[in-house]
Amino acid sequence: MAKEIKMPLPSAADLFSTQEERDNASRESVRDIPLEEISDFPNHPFKVKMDESMADMAKSVKQYGVLVPALVREKPEGGYEMIAGHRRKMASELAEKKEIPCIVRNLTDDEAVLIMVDSNLQREQILPSEKAFAYKMKLDAMKRQAGRPSKNSATVLPNFDGKTSRQILAEQVGESHEQIRKYIRLTELITPILDMVDDGKIAIRPAVELSYLPKEQQTALLDTMQLEDCTPSHAQAIKMRKFSEEGRLNEDVILSILSEEKGNQKEQFRMPKERISKYFSPGTPAKQMEDTIVKALELYRKRERSKDRER
Repeated sequence: MAKEIKMPLPSAADLFSTQEERDNASRESVRDIPLEEISDFPNHPFKVKMDESMADMAKSVKQYGVLVPALVREKPEGGYEMIAGHRRKMASELAEKKEIPCIVRNLTDDEAVLIMVDSNLQREQILPSEKAFAYKMKLDAMKRQAGRPSKNSATVLPNFDGKTSRQILAEQVGESHEQIRKYIRLTELITPILDMVDDGKIAIRPAVELSYLPKEQQTALLDTMQLEDCTPSHAQAIKMRKFSEEGRLNEDVILSILSEEKGNQKEQFRMPKERISKYFSPGTPAKQMEDTIVKALELYRKRERSKDRER
């Protein structure tokens, strides 16, 4: 009796297609995907704003379509997740398009993070908050890929000549190791204060110091800043951090610190140099001119006081 041998039968597609056609089908290709089937990248750190640039992009998309395909990956539950192309998607929505051309790529979570961050860091204008969360996300992904815990922000990665993950990231994005650290510290700020950093109301150096305050103290600081219509200088932020670490920072102390006069708030008096240069020898330093004028004014005040006493 002949022994039955079971062999898998080729599919109809295999029977009636060439190897080249099968290879092409397995390669990445551009597909037109309905916008409603594409969700944003989770915790996407880059803001997609309705500004003049977006209006121009929407106008271009309406006229010419999306010229550079977006990059997406399939979600296990169905649909797609945007990796690179959030602004193109919004422009397509504004242009009343139903679909957007996309490259569908099979990516792990960490691969998706790295591509998402790198593609957005090419933009000309990036807000401090965008850099902060993007650098943090990329740094964590790099360490996970190296099999290291993500909590340590200065993990030494293998095969990189003993460099830390933050040093490698700094080289990749063209920032200093210390600047990377400062940006990542900004992720510890409450959202309203981080928005003030983005708006240029608080500089990065004082913002980094404020990031060490517990969230409730940051909220108290925010309330005081809004009531007093002011923001802390770097020196004032350092002082608040010191008081906080000593357990002595409260609303009264915050108000007291913010009420201190900042160096750049001192009123400056300026006079055109040509109005006074004729009273000094050519080449006289500005500081010497200033000292001479102050002495002359002191003598003038003494003379006026003497006149008042004689009357």
